[in-house]
Amino acid sequence: MPIAANPAKKATNITLSADVLADARRLGINISQACDSHLRELVRREQERRWAEQHADFIAAYNQTVEAEGLPLEQWRGF
Repeated sequence: MPIAANPAKKATNITLSADVLADARRLGINISQACDSHLRELVRREQERRWAEQHADFIAAYNQTVEAEGLPLEQWRGF
């Protein structure tokens, strides 16, 4: 399921290493934004990994077809 571009926010509690939290605050890093951005990237990568895993048979079959027959519509490629 894709992640919305401007999703609603929801408060949650997380546990962070005290030293990293203190350094982040000292440096003026928006902790919520940093956690949200990193978690968003982790979710995106995991969704991609699962998609590739679920479609591995099709991808392998398509790659074999391309290897054996070439790219579809290759004769009309302009590059």
